[in-house]
Amino acid sequence: MSTIDPGPRTEVLDSPAPRADGLVPVPSEREALVAQASRAELEGSPRVDLALRTFDVVLAGSALIVLSPVIGTIAVATRLTSGRPILYRGQRVGRYGVPFTMYKFRTLAADAETRLGPYLGPELTRLTENELTPVGRALRAVYLDELPQLINVVRGQMSLVGPRPVRPAFFDALCEEIPQYWQRLVVRPGLTGFAQVRIDRELSWAEKLNHDLEYIADRSIRLYLAVILGTAVRVIGRAVASAAGRGDRTTSR
Repeated sequence: MSTIDPGPRTEVLDSPAPRADGLVPVPSEREALVAQASRAELEGSPRVDLALRTFDVVLAGSALIVLSPVIGTIAVATRLTSGRPILYRGQRVGRYGVPFTMYKFRTLAADAETRLGPYLGPELTRLTENELTPVGRALRAVYLDELPQLINVVRGQMSLVGPRPVRPAFFDALCEEIPQYWQRLVVRPGLTGFAQVRIDRELSWAEKLNHDLEYIADRSIRLYLAVILGTAVRVIGRAVASAAGRGDRTTSR
């Protein structure tokens, strides 16, 4: 599938201009620009954003209630098999550049983040495989480790749909590498996103940004629900494939 070119229609914000000394604006300067430009851009779609926020609260709140037995079971399994902590807490860049603490079920060995911290992209994906706990591997196979992020959604730190959140250090580096990268701060980061449901292969950061900007420019209730449906189909497909794989291994023994 070819990379989507956002073009003028999906250009949400202009990139921050270099300072007189030629340096890229520091994070505080960039955040101020994002906040100002984002507020101006959002004036054109307050009803859509209010509707999407309403869907976030209703759907995420309902999911927390309905899935509470599953969440409790995962918490107990994690505690019994790999100890504490049960939840992973990591700093991420939120809307307008405001940092927040993102929650996930811990799927890696103790202190894995310290060892994996310097890595990003495909190399991080490869090294992470060696750090997975048995329960963590099963959770990641069907994305159940992401369930605690429903709390972030209810709190207003995330949306069900939007660009996936990035660590602050990586975000600053990506803004220097891809000047338009900070445009994704216009909306809340998402539990799932356009890029996650469109392509199976490992995407470059620039390719992911193309999909993120397209969603930001075209966001609507219909598109929001389509991404959620696509994510549900993907999760079910992964669950079926994972179950079939375990069945094949059991039969071959």
